Amino acid sequence: MSATPASAAQHGAPLRVVFAPDSFKGTASARDAARALADGWRSVRPDDELLLFPMADGGEGTLDAFETAVAGSVRMPITVQGPDNRSVDASWLLLPGAAGEGETAVVELANTSGITLLDPLLPLDAHTLGFGQAIAAALDHGVHRLLLAIGGSASSDGGVGALAALGAQFLDAAGRPIRLGNRGLGQLARVRLDGMRSVPDGGAQILSDVGNPLLGPSGAAAVFGPQKGANPDQVDGIESGLRRLARLLPGEADTPGAGAAGGTGFGLLHWGARLTPGAAAIGAAMGLADAVATAAVVITGEGRFDSQSAAGKVPAHVAGLAAGSGASAMLVAGAIEVQSTDFAAAVSLSELAGSSAAALAEPERWLRAAGARLADTVTG
Repeated sequence: MSATPASAAQHGAPLRVVFAPDSFKGTASARDAARALADGWRSVRPDDELLLFPMADGGEGTLDAFETAVAGSVRMPITVQGPDNRSVDASWLLLPGAAGEGETAVVELANTSGITLLDPLLPLDAHTLGFGQAIAAALDHGVHRLLLAIGGSASSDGGVGALAALGAQFLDAAGRPIRLGNRGLGQLARVRLDGMRSVPDGGAQILSDVGNPLLGPSGAAAVFGPQKGANPDQVDGIESGLRRLARLLPGEADTPGAGAAGGTGFGLLHWGARLTPGAAAIGAAMGLADAVATAAVVITGEGRFDSQSAAGKVPAHVAGLAAGSGASAMLVAGAIEVQSTDFAAAVSLSELAGSSAAALAEPERWLRAAGARLADTVTG
C-alpha cells in the first residue's frame, strides 16, 4: 500500500505529520509511543514537521492525555482501596474551569481499580470501590463536572463498589452489606440509592471505548470476563450476578456501553452519568481535529488492533478524522488481528521484530523501526 501524498512524493516537499497513538498497554505509554514513532520517522525524513498528540480512549493513559492537552491541570494524589483491597497510591486530575464555569475532575478507573494492579487476576472478587473513592474525593473538592474514564477495569461488579463509595447500599436478605466484587452479587437482595451523593451541577460524563450492553453474548461477562481471568464456569457466574443486579436496578442494561468495565458503565448510568465516546472527548480537548486537518499523514496505534478496535477506540477515531480531512492514515500495533481499509499503511511490531516476545521486550526500539518503515512509504 502506498500512502504517498502526490505533491510530496514528486517534489520532496516537507510534510506535516501527526502522531496520535494510544498506549501500548503494559509496554509503552502513549507519550513514549508517539515520541518513538516520531524519532523513527525523523531518521528517514528529517525535514518534516512532526506533531505529537499522545491519545487515550478512556482507559489507561487518560489522565496523561488530558494533562498533556490542558494547560494548568493539576494532579491530585489520593490513596484508595485497590481492586484486591490493598492500598493503591493513585491520583485524579483537576482541570481549570472555562470562563464562568467551575473546575472539572478527570478520574481514571485504570489507576484506582485497574487490571494492571492485580497479580494474579481475581475475576470474581476484584471490585471498583477505589474508583468510587477517587470520585468522592473529587466531589469533596467541589468540582463542577466529572469526566469518568472507565477502561482497563479489573472487575465485573457492575459498578457496585464505586456506587457504594458514593453512598449506595447493596444489602443481602438479612440487611447486611454484601461482599465486594461480583461474588457478592449472588447474595444481593436489596439496593438503596437514596443516600447516594448527587452528580455535580455540570454533570458526569463516562468516557468509554466500548458499546457492549450489560448482559448476553456481547455483554460484560461473555466478552470481558475471560480477559479478566474467568474460566467458562466463572463467566456463567459473573453473568448470573450481573443479571441479579439488573433485576434490582431495572433499566439501562441494554444501553450500549452499560457493559463497559465489567458493568461499571451500568452502575454509573444509574447514578446519573452519561456515556461519551472516550477518544472523541479526549481528542476534542487536545484540538486533534484541527491538527489533523492541516496534516498530510496521521499515524495512530495501540497494543492490539482487533475486532473491537472499530468500536470507538483511538485508531478508529483518528482514522475517521483523517478521512474527513484527506490525510493519509497509518497504523502501528503490537499485533494486527484484523485488516482494515481505513489505513493506507500498517505495521505490526510483532512481525517487524520477528515475534511478539521480541516486540514486548524492546517496544520503543520497534516503535522507532515502525516509524522509519512508514516514512519509507512516502519517500517514493
